[in-house]
Amino acid sequence: MDRRLLMLALGMFALGTDSFVIAGVLPEISRNFHVSIGAAGQLTTVYAIAYALLSPVAAAAFAHVERKRLMLSGLAVFIIANLATAWAPSFAFALVARALAGLGAAIYAPIATGAGASIVAPEKRGFALSMVIAGLTASTALGAPIGTVIGGLGDWRYTMIFVSAISVVSALGITAFLKNVPLPPAITLQQRLAPFADRRIGLTLLTTLLVQCGNFAVYTYFAVIFDRATGGNPLVLGALLVLWGTSGTVMNLAGGRVIDRIGTRRILNTMLVMLILTMTSLSWAGASLPTAILVIALYGANSWGQLAAQQHRLVSTMPGAASIVLGLNTSATYIGVASAGVIGAASLNLVGAHNIGWVSFALYGGALVAAEMAHRAIANHRHAAPVPEMVAAKA
Repeated sequence: MDRRLLMLALGMFALGTDSFVIAGVLPEISRNFHVSIGAAGQLTTVYAIAYALLSPVAAAAFAHVERKRLMLSGLAVFIIANLATAWAPSFAFALVARALAGLGAAIYAPIATGAGASIVAPEKRGFALSMVIAGLTASTALGAPIGTVIGGLGDWRYTMIFVSAISVVSALGITAFLKNVPLPPAITLQQRLAPFADRRIGLTLLTTLLVQCGNFAVYTYFAVIFDRATGGNPLVLGALLVLWGTSGTVMNLAGGRVIDRIGTRRILNTMLVMLILTMTSLSWAGASLPTAILVIALYGANSWGQLAAQQHRLVSTMPGAASIVLGLNTSATYIGVASAGVIGAASLNLVGAHNIGWVSFALYGGALVAAEMAHRAIANHRHAAPVPEMVAAKA
């Protein structure tokens, strides 16, 4: 195992844990700051908005800064922000600290992904990218559940310290093991956003946004949606989060292997239909542990399993600008996460925590329509050469 890739992946693990762990400690945060569960969920929303909107901006603004220094700077901001969250004297202060953490993540994530591909031989770049991204996916199966248990057994503030500690180890490893990271060609913000003009890319990104909005409308309020099944036991809650993340990781790896054989359309449509069916049962299946286990496994597997298919569709559509469209897909993901926090909070008051699945049901239905429209746009545009792709490729 290349220690350099491991340290980069560890940083992504910390970022992912920070994204997902708030869902497991929402009740504790709510009680501590004397705010509603819906208001507490906005800590995830603020982080996701900052991450999504600042990622392409930071990549363009800091294009000429040495890569290693920039990664360490991003981690430093991230560490300070999480420690500030842990010691936040008020909810307003915590919201500002979460936005700052999103800025640190926005600086680190695209640089770490690019560095992983640039520090290895060309024939190993695919493996390097999968290793770095594996840190993000592993955070759903390990980081978030561990942080949830820490917060449940002790204090939610210890969870933020846990995330900071992981980031410190990553920063030390990057300092020790990474020497020179090649500086890539500078790409302006306008060039980074150019693929939006292509209908195929726009519809595919809309699919990502709606899927992630549906995923996290439920996940952000996981602790209260499944409170009947967990009985308030943090260990049971942590185990269910492990199940969600593990089933998603396994399905993502399995789905990636069959895309070339059956195509992205079948994978996406099948998983979206499964998510729609799963959400119809959530209100009653979440009432007991045995049925909750089944529905969470299906929910996790299909919510994460579509990731490889979406990325494959984007890269196949615009291969000359693969890194740019994948970066836009990450932004769409976190805009979906941010939107889900707001939608979920409103749904708590409108339909109640145990009926939020019906909200995700509607969002997944919209995603299925968008995915099919993207497929048709791609099929009708096979012989065209869109300008944004040519511009991005030249950049």
